[in-house]
Amino acid sequence: MELTRLAADHPALAAVRALMRDSFAYMDGVVDPPSSIHRLTLTALRAQAETAELWALGTPPAAAVILTPRPPALYIGKLCVSQALRGQGISRRLIAHAKHRARELDLQVLELETRIELTDNHAAFQAMGFVETGRTAHAGYTQPTAITFQLPVLQS
Repeated sequence: MELTRLAADHPALAAVRALMRDSFAYMDGVVDPPSSIHRLTLTALRAQAETAELWALGTPPAAAVILTPRPPALYIGKLCVSQALRGQGISRRLIAHAKHRARELDLQVLELETRIELTDNHAAFQAMGFVETGRTAHAGYTQPTAITFQLPVLQS
């Protein structure tokens, strides 16, 4: 499967949005506050494709990720893999691509956030070499609701 950067007018954007919503649906009733995926409209996804990098794997899209430069980091958002393809190393492939893009953009670290409740996600990212660097709380919450993870990107 080919990894493709999607522009804001790419015809697959609606399919990517649907993939993201399906991939994040398991969080409903698990995370508090509810996932921001519910606010991800097609217009919002188009805007992200204009201001960040939206990458999709396959046709129709079977995996996707949004990469946003936030120097000195490349932020990884909305990483998702279709249910049928989980466990095949596709998330690792997307992370490897993010490392490559970070090097090209002269950024030193990959960064992502995951919710406190999603311990399987914590373990998966830690297995890829990410380390916890902080905890934050959503507006209106006094306890942390998200964990920030980072992975240094070695420049070659």
